[in-house]
Amino acid sequence: METTYDVKIYKILTYKGARKTTYTVRWVVAGKRWREPFDTAALAEGFRSELIQATGKGEAFVVSTGLPVSHRSKSAAMSWYKFAVEYMDFRWPQLGGNSRKNTAKALTATTLALLRVQPTQFDPVAVRTALREWAFNTNRRAEAPRDVVTILRWVERNSLPVSAWEDLEKVDEVLRAIDTRLDGKQAAAWSRKRHRRILNVVMKYAIRRRILRTNPLPKGKESTAVTKTTSAVDKRSLMNAEQAAAFLDWIRRRPRGGKRLHAFFATLYYCGPRPEEAVAMRVEDVTLPGPGAADQWCELLFHMATPEVGKQWTDTGEIHEQRDLKGRAEGDTRAVPGHPALTRILRQHIEDEQLKPGDLLFQGETGGILAGSVIRRAWRGARKAVLPPHVFESPTGRRVYDNRHTRLTKWLNDGIPPAQVAEWAGNSVPVLLATYARCVEGQLPDLKKRLEAAGDLPERPDVG
Repeated sequence: METTYDVKIYKILTYKGARKTTYTVRWVVAGKRWREPFDTAALAEGFRSELIQATGKGEAFVVSTGLPVSHRSKSAAMSWYKFAVEYMDFRWPQLGGNSRKNTAKALTATTLALLRVQPTQFDPVAVRTALREWAFNTNRRAEAPRDVVTILRWVERNSLPVSAWEDLEKVDEVLRAIDTRLDGKQAAAWSRKRHRRILNVVMKYAIRRRILRTNPLPKGKESTAVTKTTSAVDKRSLMNAEQAAAFLDWIRRRPRGGKRLHAFFATLYYCGPRPEEAVAMRVEDVTLPGPGAADQWCELLFHMATPEVGKQWTDTGEIHEQRDLKGRAEGDTRAVPGHPALTRILRQHIEDEQLKPGDLLFQGETGGILAGSVIRRAWRGARKAVLPPHVFESPTGRRVYDNRHTRLTKWLNDGIPPAQVAEWAGNSVPVLLATYARCVEGQLPDLKKRLEAAGDLPERPDVG
């Protein structure tokens, strides 16, 4: 750690912008200029006073950070590994299963990039598993097997201090690591964006704990230039009516659980719920018309989601965890009309399975929640059996979730108002339009007629 006593501190620079005023502290350490902006004059003056007090005490400044040695002491005293474990324990009760899993993945990649040397004496997969599944899993850490404990002790001994984040070159190295897959290729844009979002929350925690003074991660355009993403649905993933009918028919004829799965996929197709919402439904959540009204609409009530996250990430030890509906207030519900074709399917399904009002509407073979692996296997089988090879390799209906995309797009194309579609889908109108705007089609002729009916410019007499 190179230090110096060559320090000069200047007056606070005030910049009055159109939206807000910024107060910037400026100082020079060993000839290198440093700047730190603040939102209020009090914060800026407080930071400047700390720098002045440090020079008055004869304290050395760190050349690489521009800060007094005393500012670095706390971050230098704590290893990154110890801090990351502490952070995970702090956040664990606040996070859902998938968020816990994603945070553990981000911390694993970051921790490996913040080692003094790489653990070449261990199998790379074993090291990653030890960190992701044990070190950053609050519920399992104390039960780690002996070989995992050996790896984690080595990581703790060889972890760089938190102060490594004050080195901009090291920050760039960490970001490259979390942006890269194990095969050396760049990770998907959504993955890169998620990892950086997680690290930003980690940095805020470090600042709140006074372990770091500022967030070292890139800000503004610099932070998003390499992580541009889109939420728009790929039109190629949508199914036409013939394809959807063929998929459902193949699944219905499937020897093992075909009729039960047919009812599940028919619900996805006709009502567009998220799969984790459909598997959480109870028989009492379906309102069917009377026995003599087979050709009338039914209504489905969604009020819970049970995503599959893995039993090691839930507090109950179950593979699924129970949640409220996505984007809705706690305890909120969503009612969606079901086409008469779905009315007939669900009525027959409930009768065949002899289900009671409190039973799960869609069950696995043993009566529990329908497993995601079973759902995905049935869907892959239907695509492979129905689609020609060149279409099978395309994005058409590749994911179970594409049933939802197909239904929401069809509602919009059929002229259902976006606000109503958003209500049925459990989205906001802006999110709905941003996601499906590219998929809306078939309305251009009608729109042209409306524009023509509005008339052209009035004719002007010729001036001789």
